[in-house]
Amino acid sequence: MSFTHINAAGQPTMVDVGPKAPTRRLARAHCRVVLGPELLSRVQAGELPTHKGPVIQTAILAGIMGAKKTADLIPLCHPLGLDDCRVSIEPDGPDALRVECTAVVTGRTGVEMEALTGASVAALTIYDMCKAFSHDITITGVQLVEKTGGKRDFLRS
Repeated sequence: MSFTHINAAGQPTMVDVGPKAPTRRLARAHCRVVLGPELLSRVQAGELPTHKGPVIQTAILAGIMGAKKTADLIPLCHPLGLDDCRVSIEPDGPDALRVECTAVVTGRTGVEMEALTGASVAALTIYDMCKAFSHDITITGVQLVEKTGGKRDFLRS
């Protein structure tokens, strides 16, 4: 197996997806934002004064925007018109939030990078909005959870 974004001369290249038939493709990615119990409680209660808006809702919007801008951020990613993109943010234990992004497209290439970017941008937005209260915030476990509709489906067990 060879790298798809390197040509025979060893130079970066965009993958030609033109010959592929369009299919409905879905990708889901998640990560964890560890805030600590006190800061998590304040975020959940909506107690953080921020001019950017409520932390969770703002992060959801940022994640969707990030997924839509993936091709502007990651070299050689194909620009995609997403059919759907959803970001959810839920408590994950007593000290963290779980961020999940699901991206869907009908096209010739997958949306893994969009799902990963959406989850990451949402998590970074949470960090940005909470850093005034603590810099002891970590973002962990950014990973693809599921992908369907391409050459190979994937489901993390």
